[in-house]
Amino acid sequence: MSGPLFPRWTNTVSRFSAAGLLAVPAIAIGGLMAYVRSPYGTNMQRPYEQPIEFDHRHHAGDEQIDCRYCHWSVEKSPSAGIPSTTVCMSCHAQIWNKSPYLTEVRKAFFADQPIPWVRVHNLPDFVYFNHAIHVNKGVGCVSCHGRVDEMAAIEQKKPLTMGWCLECHRDPKSQLRPLEYITSMTWTPPADPKEAAALGEKLAQDYDVHSRTSCSTCHR
Repeated sequence: MSGPLFPRWTNTVSRFSAAGLLAVPAIAIGGLMAYVRSPYGTNMQRPYEQPIEFDHRHHAGDEQIDCRYCHWSVEKSPSAGIPSTTVCMSCHAQIWNKSPYLTEVRKAFFADQPIPWVRVHNLPDFVYFNHAIHVNKGVGCVSCHGRVDEMAAIEQKKPLTMGWCLECHRDPKSQLRPLEYITSMTWTPPADPKEAAALGEKLAQDYDVHSRTSCSTCHR
């Protein structure tokens, strides 16, 4: 009578092989899901080289220039607006008007050409986002863009994922602030949780803010 065709240890190998075949796809899918949610997948903290060195720490921080001075359409348009060379030269025709750092700004101004800024916060084309509705409803610039006044070069500080947006859309009250502080980088809600909740409730009523979770809100 002949013995077994394969040695007994091959049973163990076959079990591990089967487990491996099941585990590899699961690990691959899990790794991909983790990657797309990581700072690498969402472009957070990614450095962008701009055509001109523009230090927001100086303009928004030291000089306290309001965001709306440069991003002039943020309160009335879906786009926040990119500052034209005319906006830049409204100051720099008098201040640092011979600085070599501003050579390209002067060239663009006199050539009547826009500065080719590199966009940092870039949502997919299938996502509809309106800056004006958020700003006029009490959502501050810092909620999505972070402390711009502390950035030498603009970085994406928030993931801007669908899940992140829905966290606010389900319960927007905690993200609201009085409109007079909409561009403030340092405003904070009351430290007392009850006072903060009461303020959020009041602002939601005053600005007619409701939760928005239907697909058509962002996908049109």
